[in-house]
Amino acid sequence: MSIAPLADAEPLPDWAIPPQGGFTADDLDRLPGIPPHTELIDGTLVFVSPQTRFHALVLFLLQRELDQAAPDHLRVEREMTVKLGRRQRPEPDLVLLHAHAPSDLSRTFYEAADVFLAVEVVSEESEERDRNRKPQLYAEAGIPHFWRVENVENHPTVYVYELHPATRAYTLTGMHRDRLKLTLPFDIDIDLTEIDRPRRTPGR
Repeated sequence: MSIAPLADAEPLPDWAIPPQGGFTADDLDRLPGIPPHTELIDGTLVFVSPQTRFHALVLFLLQRELDQAAPDHLRVEREMTVKLGRRQRPEPDLVLLHAHAPSDLSRTFYEAADVFLAVEVVSEESEERDRNRKPQLYAEAGIPHFWRVENVENHPTVYVYELHPATRAYTLTGMHRDRLKLTLPFDIDIDLTEIDRPRRTPGR
């Protein structure tokens, strides 16, 4: 028995069918209806799963503490894509930007040279990308610092990396479970257990 095609079937959106050779970094700004927070890795669109509460709490804590601790020539932003090459435009969870980075409000991405630190909070669906491919791309693009945050029994563990200038690869300089205390690239002291504490009700 044959099945007749649906006459009123919706056509596929432009981003559902990749062009020959894959998408380019500039395509992310041109594809209509593309889902929010879409990344481009190796010419392939990567769609983001719903965010867990752990992910949200870690990002809130790190963004707040980096805002307070970062020197004046750096600023923190979250969930902005970074153009690393013609077919590479990932979206780190957090970035620390140099003062020379553009600040126009219509901006949709930054260049690799704008980024001082990239931070990824690993989720179940992004393990391979966050642990391997994305840090490889950040290092090859010359981003000096990278942090990877893992959920270890519902507690954040932060892996801190620095770029080796000769090899253009990251070197692990520390693994921090309860407290992220560093003197490089600047003084910072974050109590990672704060995500377990109940939040105060405003006005109390």
